[in-house]
Amino acid sequence: MSKRKLTRRQAWRVEKIQEERAKRAARREVDVEQALGGGELGPEQEGLVVAHYGTQVAVESVPGDTRRCHLRANLEGLVTGDRVVWCEGDPVGVVVAQLQRNSVLSRPDPYGKLKPVAANIDQIMVVIAPYPEPHANLIDRYLVASETVGIEPVILLNKMDLLERDPELHARLEHLLEIYPTLGYRILHTSSKQGGLEELNEALRERTSVFVGQSGVGKSSLVNVLLPEADLRIGALSENTLKGTHTTTTARLFHLPCGGSLIDSPGIREFGLWHMTREQVEQGFREFRPLLGTCKFRDCQHQLEPGCAILAAVDSGEISATRLESYRHIVASLETT
Repeated sequence: MSKRKLTRRQAWRVEKIQEERAKRAARREVDVEQALGGGELGPEQEGLVVAHYGTQVAVESVPGDTRRCHLRANLEGLVTGDRVVWCEGDPVGVVVAQLQRNSVLSRPDPYGKLKPVAANIDQIMVVIAPYPEPHANLIDRYLVASETVGIEPVILLNKMDLLERDPELHARLEHLLEIYPTLGYRILHTSSKQGGLEELNEALRERTSVFVGQSGVGKSSLVNVLLPEADLRIGALSENTLKGTHTTTTARLFHLPCGGSLIDSPGIREFGLWHMTREQVEQGFREFRPLLGTCKFRDCQHQLEPGCAILAAVDSGEISATRLESYRHIVASLETT
């Protein structure tokens, strides 16, 4: 997926929309400042952003008690999982400050701008399923993104019940995934229809996790099983493309009975990494790291260069040829955007 190139008319429309948003934000800021200055709001208190609705967020100070809040104009980058300072108001409160983040997961939007998806998470659950059928490069993009921000990734193969009907597909997916445990990545197997989610519950216990993955892999179905009262809307796969439809439109945070918290993020069919440098992508492949800087040439591209330590490791079987090809595919996408 490459950055979208806008026509002159589209660029003009985007500029106009941004101007209107800026004007609305300015008007909201005036209203907020008047409310703050006039003593119309309650005392400051800390809270957690559990959902984002355009110009408003849902803030929770006590589990289960959420309040809608406006954002001050300088806080438009808030995402689900952010810790904030807010003041209660009538009918809505106001978020007045953002507290420091421990971590943030971001991805580029179709126009190339890097946007945060979720904050203060310590585990990324990369959800895949038999359909839409995953491929190595898609999984590796999520893993590289996780490695870059220093958040532990876990690969979660969902809809295991479908594999019981298709031994050939089952074997293909097992072959696809067999490399990852050797690299230290954990793989979970789940099915929202068959139950038996004890292993997943244990992995989520006392941690703040985020579900990421393509539309249609069953992220919302898993949330509904883990937390039935969430009652998330679920979409069927397209009969023609076997790809999912977007049913989750905003990231929401749920508190789980196991003691952890889970953020369900909008499904995305691709995970662009064009905001990264080649060096960052190299670091995202954890098996490359011990060899980086040991190639004969400092600017080695790991293609056909003599004395390339990565190529030598592939020849000896220390590094998977599939992973090297995945790396090359990601780097090529950086060069064409």
